[in-house]
Amino acid sequence: MANYYQPEIETAPREKIIEIQNEKIRKQVKHVYENVKYYRDLMDAKGVKPEDIQTIDDIKKLPFLTKNDLRDAYPYGLLGTDLKNCVRIQSTSGTTGKRVVAFYTQNDIELWEECCARAIVAAGGTNEDVCQVCYGYGLFTGGPGLNGGSHKVGCLTLPMSSGNTERQIQFMMDLGSTIICCTPSYAAYIAETLKEKGYKPEDNKLKAGIFGAEPWTEEMRRSIEKGLGIKAYDIYGLTETSGPGVSFECEEQTGMHINEDHFYAEIIDPETGDVLPEGEVGELVFTSLDKEAFPLLRYRTRDLCVLTRKKCSCGRTHVKMSKPKGRSDDMLIIRGVNVFPSQIETVLLNEGYDPNYLIEVDRVNNTDTLDVNVELNAEQASWDAATVQGKEKALEVAMRTMLGIGPKVHLVQPKTITRSEGKAVRVIDKRKLHD
Repeated sequence: MANYYQPEIETAPREKIIEIQNEKIRKQVKHVYENVKYYRDLMDAKGVKPEDIQTIDDIKKLPFLTKNDLRDAYPYGLLGTDLKNCVRIQSTSGTTGKRVVAFYTQNDIELWEECCARAIVAAGGTNEDVCQVCYGYGLFTGGPGLNGGSHKVGCLTLPMSSGNTERQIQFMMDLGSTIICCTPSYAAYIAETLKEKGYKPEDNKLKAGIFGAEPWTEEMRRSIEKGLGIKAYDIYGLTETSGPGVSFECEEQTGMHINEDHFYAEIIDPETGDVLPEGEVGELVFTSLDKEAFPLLRYRTRDLCVLTRKKCSCGRTHVKMSKPKGRSDDMLIIRGVNVFPSQIETVLLNEGYDPNYLIEVDRVNNTDTLDVNVELNAEQASWDAATVQGKEKALEVAMRTMLGIGPKVHLVQPKTITRSEGKAVRVIDKRKLHD
């Protein structure tokens, strides 16, 4: 039996969704053109006026926005309303360049939290659940988004934030948490810690987990589900468009429904910018249809994925996006081969290893090197040197088959690789590829 937070929207006929999008895009383009000089200049340079955008299909006439634009316009250049109307900011982690700062009116927050509420209800959440939010709070969008969504559903909300795993487990067990929200790598760490403490999956009351903010594979999903005794749901979002809740999985677990009444998605060729047909892999582009304070039009996410309108058994009619299959801008190119960390993780989990690994890329004598450090679990740690050496060679063969190039694998002792309580650090690239 499917669950919906806003059934009249989530199961609306396609005609109704398109009608909503047509109305909102006309209003939004006019709003942006009149209030955001930075984007108005981009439109003028392309010769596009608000009256040229009458339906959602006209959106392809508009110019793209990229993260570089957001940095160039920092901090107020893309603000779409008077600052007095804004009640909050959220910000990216700022790994390169200036941070991206997103602004919110109270209405923006309400709509964002509604999207997160849809995700929680899709995972089986009701006002009888105890929802433990272990995403970071503060500037990071994960905690505030799921916290607000949990409130709207009526769950008892545990605003734990990330870290302090001992306390996380104490509250989880004592208060009977039924839903947990965090990064998948932290969920795996919690499962690992529970096992070390002697708990079995059936000892907790968890039924569902809502995991996002970093890439994770189907193999990792199955590992987490087994370790915690739950059903694991994916959630997607980015600070630039609001945060988590842009899309979410239903019980079918075959992709994430995009909240199309708030976000319009396109898939483009990363090289040409041309819109691709449904079913083709390309770069995901989002338009915020009703954000007031930070209204981004045609924002290039750099996430590579596929859109599908195949009928879903849950009854939702909103388009689905696949899990991101990598990124067009941060994939590793090693000796001319495109490498994604998710490929390495898939090999490890298929071969019976835990998803605790660190990829190190370097350039020695003008040749790229690829080293993969893989942590053994407690049982594997008793292997003798000859066994370890044989297992390393076997993994190298499996990874060569998957990647097309051969890495050097190093099996290391338990707890050797630093654990993350936020986004896991999977790659250290020591090459000087950029100035």
